Amino acid sequence: MRLTMSKLSTQSYKGTRDYFPDDKRRQNYIFNTWRRTVESFGYEEYGAPMLEPLEIYLAKSGQELAGEQTYAFEDRGGRQVAIRPEMTPSISRMVAAKRQELAMPARLYSIANFMRYERPQRGREREFWQLNADLFGVDGVAADAEIIELSHACLMNFGAKQDMFSVRVNNRQLINQLMSSYLGLDVIGASLMTKLLDRKNKIPPEEFKRQAVEIFGATADEGVQKLAKLIGMKSVDDLPSELSDSPSVRQIRELMGLLKQKGITNAMFDVTLMRGLDYYTGTVFEFFDTSPENNRALFGGGRYDGLVGLFGVEPVPTVGVAFGSTTTEQFLEVHKLLPKLASHTDVYLVVVDETARTHADELARQLRGEGVRVELDITGRKIDKQLKTAIKKQIPFATFIGGEEVESGVYAVKNLVESTEQKVDATRMITIVKDHRYDGDDDAAFEI
Repeated sequence: MRLTMSKLSTQSYKGTRDYFPDDKRRQNYIFNTWRRTVESFGYEEYGAPMLEPLEIYLAKSGQELAGEQTYAFEDRGGRQVAIRPEMTPSISRMVAAKRQELAMPARLYSIANFMRYERPQRGREREFWQLNADLFGVDGVAADAEIIELSHACLMNFGAKQDMFSVRVNNRQLINQLMSSYLGLDVIGASLMTKLLDRKNKIPPEEFKRQAVEIFGATADEGVQKLAKLIGMKSVDDLPSELSDSPSVRQIRELMGLLKQKGITNAMFDVTLMRGLDYYTGTVFEFFDTSPENNRALFGGGRYDGLVGLFGVEPVPTVGVAFGSTTTEQFLEVHKLLPKLASHTDVYLVVVDETARTHADELARQLRGEGVRVELDITGRKIDKQLKTAIKKQIPFATFIGGEEVESGVYAVKNLVESTEQKVDATRMITIVKDHRYDGDDDAAFEI
């Protein structure tokens, strides 16, 4: 009897993606720009486990994230655990654990992957990568302004202009005041309305109104009118007079002033900006792409002063931001800011004849010892096929090694970017290929 095996699918798990070398170059270009930017502000990198106790998400992230979107399961020890859907609870746990040892203020960042069980769509995947940057130990809007400035710099360092995106700012304390004193909602109604406003641009207007009427109940006629007026408020000056001098409004005014001082001219107040997660306590913000092709939220963050205190220590004032690599990549593509990234390999060694193979192998080791990244062709193919491989891989240089090169120690080095060729010894070859690296770092950009 002959056994047959079913054909396995080549598709990745729904909502995830494969990263081939071209994809990984783009991702690393984004990661490296993020890393350089946040480190220029004095932030230091940390790491956290992929698995966490489920309870840390249930405690403060809200049921939607912790209950419906989290990959949760019982491990072999009977513990309820989850694949991290975000980083904020993890870093809060870590800070709580080392509260007395960490030098405050603590400026921390990570670049990590996460999983959420949600409907895949453009810019939203079940597995996604994020930059998380958090400032612990500073209360007040100066810290909020720093996080927004850092986020702003991350986009500008990709070559963005301020008219390509906007920064929208609100305050959760103000939101709470508007829900209760202006709209007249109780705690449950306020929570429902906050979540509805958070989805305002994602659902049809008639559905938005239907849900709003349901939340207001018996006061729907008056409530819907006030809600429409609320949505139309474009500045803090449009807010109800009784709130004009509240602490939250003063914070917004101070924050906008600080951002202006920092040269951030594309920041604006947005009364409808909610930020859905339950742990935000003060300033909240989001960055939006202004391109008609990609008019959407890119990333956001805000102040969450109470999360560290959930772990049994004194609360620590905290503000942070999280950016996704996929939405960042789409922003760069739409605005034509993504460079063409070549292979990290510096030179491809083309073996002209088999008698030179041992020498080619020795030369490869010599070059690697000097910090040159070398790919040695070991296939025995014809020269033209070897060269085509180098070009397809976008390797900027090819060096030819045959009997003549073995005898003389002089090699034909072809620049595959500029279609030039020169004959040099190994020492000179090292200098040439290193000098042609893009900015001397790992993300070489060549138009091949």
